[in-house]
This record gives sequence, C-alpha cells and structure tokens, in this order.
Amino acid sequence: MSNHIATHESEISLSELRGDCARMAPHWVARAKPAPDRVAPERIHGVTVPAVSARLVDGMSEYGD
Repeated sequence: MSNHIATHESEISLSELRGDCARMAPHWVARAKPAPDRVAPERIHGVTVPAVSARLVDGMSEYGD
C-alpha cells in the first residue's frame, strides 16, 4: 500500500472541473453521422431468440409505463 499523499495541485473541486469542461466544449465538435439505411424486415434473417428470452421481454412493460 502506498503512502503517497496527493499534492494540492492534483486536487480540484467539482466546480473547477465543470468550468474547465465548459471552456473546452467548443473545441470538441462532433460531426453529424448520416443515418444508416433502413433494412426491410423480410431481409432480416438468421436471428433466433430463445423462448425463455422472448417470454421475458414479452412480459416487460413498455418504456414509459
């Protein structure tokens, strides 16, 4: 086990960290990705779901209930 004690320079408050992030955010521009092409349901094949999993998902409530 290390006896290293953090120096004051390595300690940063949450508000300082949030301020640093806010200042850096304009530098991190994300390019918009094109939406993937839709695939017709009849082209989807080879996917199998075990009956136990299907029953589990079927028994779950819809999102937002």
